[in-house]
Amino acid sequence: MTETIAPLPPLDLLIAAPRGFCAGVDRAIRIVELAIEKFGAPVYVRHEIVHNKYVVDTLKAKGAIFVEELHEVPDDVPVVFSAHGVPKAVPAKAQERGLSYLDATCPLVSRVHRQAERHVAAGRHILFIGHKGHPEVIGTFGQVPEGSMSLIETVADALAYQPADPDNLAFLTQTTLSVDDTAQMVAVLQQRFPTIQSPRGEDICYATSNRQASVKAIAEQCGLVLVIGSPKSSNSLRLVEVAERSGVPARMIQRASEIDFEWLDGVTTLGITAGASAPELLVREVVDRLAERFTVNERQVETAVEDISFKLPRGLEPA
Repeated sequence: MTETIAPLPPLDLLIAAPRGFCAGVDRAIRIVELAIEKFGAPVYVRHEIVHNKYVVDTLKAKGAIFVEELHEVPDDVPVVFSAHGVPKAVPAKAQERGLSYLDATCPLVSRVHRQAERHVAAGRHILFIGHKGHPEVIGTFGQVPEGSMSLIETVADALAYQPADPDNLAFLTQTTLSVDDTAQMVAVLQQRFPTIQSPRGEDICYATSNRQASVKAIAEQCGLVLVIGSPKSSNSLRLVEVAERSGVPARMIQRASEIDFEWLDGVTTLGITAGASAPELLVREVVDRLAERFTVNERQVETAVEDISFKLPRGLEPA
């Protein structure tokens, strides 16, 4: 008698688009790869180039060595600065030591740096909306003299802040924040200080905004949303928050192996997205693991098309 094999239960997958790598992350990773090709291994990288363990481990295998501080970099080897940006003191110290360095700071983060310099030069005190301790925040504060910028992390901070000169203020933001949370803080600051200077354009980067919008587009149709990303990644953490605020449970995973199938009990439609530093192959890995337990019906939900790319530093362009 032939044994009947029970069919796998169905599972609809709604895969958000845009998702995964943004132009700044793609550029930063390419800078490390091309530096290894040009100079040979090892190439040192100050701080994780982007917040993704798979990416970091892949670059380590190619010859990158990751350190937290410049003093850990030996003399006479090249060093790359991460996509999050660094305080001005870091390249200055590298020059002082005669180190060859490449700056992989995302151009959108660099734009915030330049705006900070202009506001300080114009005599304005900057209220910087961001998360304390994040590398991007540390890097931006390090662009201007100490005391010329104050951190605003919450609406409560925006309500409590007492400036020395209310008529000479500006605000800037970290590029990877919650769009909705930031809008609330900005509204409070603009109400309290009508003359506060706004950024030139939107500081929250296109990739962060697009990925949050794509999660909103799928969340209400899902019983659960999986966010592929790192707990260190600000933009990935915000995607979890966006899903949860839409009334849907959300889980962050770094790899497919972290999926707990008990999460999927009773779930018929699962949303999947990936933070801006998570490669697409990790998305496919998750889909493949789900297909071991379910008959998956996969559909991509696209809310924006991204065609932005950033130039590589001079001298690193591939032949």
